[in-house]
Amino acid sequence: MSKFKWILIASLVIMLLAVPMFGACGEEEVTPPPPSDGGEPPPVEYTLYIGGSFPLTGPYPEDGAAVLAAFQDYAAYVNETHKLAPWRTETFPENVTLEVKCLDDEANPEKALTSYEMLKADGLLVYRISGSGIAQAIMARLQEDNVGATTMASGPYLLAPPKTIFMNYPIYTDQVAGIADWFMENWTEDRAPRVSYFTNDSFGRTIMIPEMDAYLESIGYELVSPGQIISTVPTAPPTTALLWLKENNVDLTLGAMLTAGSEPSLLEADRLGMGPDLDYEITFGFASPAHLVVYVRDMGAQGDGCVVAGSYPPWDDPCDGMVFCNYIQETYRPDDRVTHIMYPHGIVEAMIQVEALRLALENTGKSADQLTSADVLNYGFYMINNLDTGGIIPTPMTFGPTDVEGADAVRVDQAQNGEVVLLGTWPLRHIYTQE
Repeated sequence: MSKFKWILIASLVIMLLAVPMFGACGEEEVTPPPPSDGGEPPPVEYTLYIGGSFPLTGPYPEDGAAVLAAFQDYAAYVNETHKLAPWRTETFPENVTLEVKCLDDEANPEKALTSYEMLKADGLLVYRISGSGIAQAIMARLQEDNVGATTMASGPYLLAPPKTIFMNYPIYTDQVAGIADWFMENWTEDRAPRVSYFTNDSFGRTIMIPEMDAYLESIGYELVSPGQIISTVPTAPPTTALLWLKENNVDLTLGAMLTAGSEPSLLEADRLGMGPDLDYEITFGFASPAHLVVYVRDMGAQGDGCVVAGSYPPWDDPCDGMVFCNYIQETYRPDDRVTHIMYPHGIVEAMIQVEALRLALENTGKSADQLTSADVLNYGFYMINNLDTGGIIPTPMTFGPTDVEGADAVRVDQAQNGEVVLLGTWPLRHIYTQE
């Protein structure tokens, strides 16, 4: 074999050996990935929803708008800080973003049912109630669906047996019992004080029950029957009802009203010379939502003497919860502040919903996209224990399958010199007997 042939064969062998070192024709060389440093991959980001239906039109749109604003601001605070409140040590997962979902239920039960179905289909695992009529229309559906809900309404219909709607303020009978306790403790005459009902024709009727009558008589009252019932939103001054109270020598009235009922009623009472410091001495007591902060804002000193139980501290109260409400408004809506006192109520509702979601994540070990409404109910709402609202609610709140009322005491305030004055807190008497 010639020398030239040996050189040609050797060249071909070298080329064949070199082929695996290069990519195929027209392909770029692939660089292998660097060895892993053993670090964890970034967490998966999730979104969970809070909210429900809000009465943005209808008889109390100011209340509904204030609650919705609070939900939005609290979600923004948790998303930014992952804290649940400045005074709490627990945190919300950093890879979960809260988003508020809402529809206007117009304070209409039929519309609320439609809103519920739409929001549930849209991924909302919790809900909220905006009125007694809505609560009674939807509570069976919520229970059937294993959905926990917060509420603007409280009533005995939620207790017998306990439903899946969780209250942050006591039912109306327990609220007005606090007023009755305060009044009796300060009664100085040597006769029994005469008490009667002066209440509205919707949720106000829930206080007019035999158990309430029996409690009032058991602590020393003379009950004057049948009491007076007026329209939820009066279209004319309730002169006849007020004169009935005067003619029957009533010292204290107990009722549940909106401010749309309490304000015109007491304006007319003032005109008739009826009040704690007027010609005919009488004290008018109402359960929330006759919120005294709103009442004083609207009535000024002309509304002095009115007593309200179960509502919320005034904006300048130094408790942690009200300081927090002012802070998040300054942070998230500095040019659009909410003055209605249902804003702190909304903060508390949002706190309860978020706490239920947090506990469900923690107790089930599931990721946010795996949670069900039943998980949030059973491992969230039912596991809430000593939830501290910074004094917005007088006592920490605890919930469970047989305890949906939450608080253990009721706040009682009076309008004095155009200001809200705290009279104190009284333990809940649990007037309504669960069947």
